[in-house]
Amino acid sequence: MRRELFSKLQNWKQKTNRKPLIIRGARQVGKTWLMKEFANREYENVVYVNFESDQQLQSLFIDDFDLSRILLALQVATGVKPVPGKTLIIFDEIQEAKRALTSLKYFQENAPEYHIIAAGSLLGIALHAHTSFPVGKVEFLDLYPLTFDEYLQALGEDALLGLLRERQWELVKAFKSKYVELLKQYYYVGGMPEVVAAFAQHKDFNEVREIQKQILDAYQQDFSKHAPLEVVPRIRLVWNSIPTQLARENKKFVYGLIKQGARAKEFELALAWLMDCGLVHKVNRVTKPAMPLKAYEDFGAFKLFVSDVGLLACMAELDVKSLLENNAIFEEFKGALTEQYVLQQLIASSGLSVYYWSSEQSTAEIDFLIQQNGSIIPIEVKAAENLRAKSLKSFVEKFHSTITIRTSMSDFREETWMVNIPLYAIGIYLRNF
Repeated sequence: MRRELFSKLQNWKQKTNRKPLIIRGARQVGKTWLMKEFANREYENVVYVNFESDQQLQSLFIDDFDLSRILLALQVATGVKPVPGKTLIIFDEIQEAKRALTSLKYFQENAPEYHIIAAGSLLGIALHAHTSFPVGKVEFLDLYPLTFDEYLQALGEDALLGLLRERQWELVKAFKSKYVELLKQYYYVGGMPEVVAAFAQHKDFNEVREIQKQILDAYQQDFSKHAPLEVVPRIRLVWNSIPTQLARENKKFVYGLIKQGARAKEFELALAWLMDCGLVHKVNRVTKPAMPLKAYEDFGAFKLFVSDVGLLACMAELDVKSLLENNAIFEEFKGALTEQYVLQQLIASSGLSVYYWSSEQSTAEIDFLIQQNGSIIPIEVKAAENLRAKSLKSFVEKFHSTITIRTSMSDFREETWMVNIPLYAIGIYLRNF
């Protein structure tokens, strides 16, 4: 399985001013596999420590940060002597070892010749538990579920992927039915690596759903195991309400849908916990589409998405027949899956912050806004081939946007005021924008 982040890891290895690297991402998005694969391909050997399962090493950093002692302990525990430039040191689930994060500062300052990568599914939680963090002494990379183009590669559809990368739009149009079929599959399968690997091997949708349920069960167990006891019920309420929230035509998150009379203050900690774990993406409204977008955030209005479109389909109990055959059940939920899918590609492909805009009277709305190269780019999402773009057109006329994107099931085409990108090409298009 090929991950786009691999080339960034290679760039990190070659840096002269390299710092310890932290890979962030939700549980089961493939952090461990990626680190080990990188070690196997790029280094002579690896020192791998999982602080969640290796309790003996959890106290390694408590007494002091004597790097000679720490390196010797790693050698004894793993049987591998760390050699600068030849050994990759991996600290997995680093948040489970007290002061392990802080130790990265001393590696960077006193032993920068060692190559160190750390990862943890609950890093955000650890940081909010008053863990001392080595600000300025580490680098970050974010890993997400497989994008649609990574999914195509995993399924062996390299030729179809090549047409998208080369922007061979006429040939893409000729194979449109195949792209649409694969996109609908992706809506169901999603991008969780274990799920994609199983589907690539067996093409069994029932197996896909079973693995997705296991992942969702593991997330529920994390709620109980790691979250404050008094917050757990609220985390579950927020998490379980997401399919209902996204099924609405106006996808703005409404606390009253969690339970009658619910207020924001009751659920702030629950929402923050889910965000810190990387399980949800919060897309805030902006009151004005101006530079910088962050200055115009409306924190009281937002949409809430999960990390993966396949997991959303599982949470909504959407069966594969409904999705592939486009029956009424899928039609009702199609807009939710499509916005989830597009947001997922936006975040993973561009790495940019994503917002949305709506007028004060909510008479017009732009699904997503990004800020890139000094421009505010509105992106309107259409689940089918419906090319009406009333909100987008009025937005362009009002705010004079120079770059405007609509993504839909329609073919690629450029107009004087807008470019239409097929949904199955949006991630690749934005990566090379």
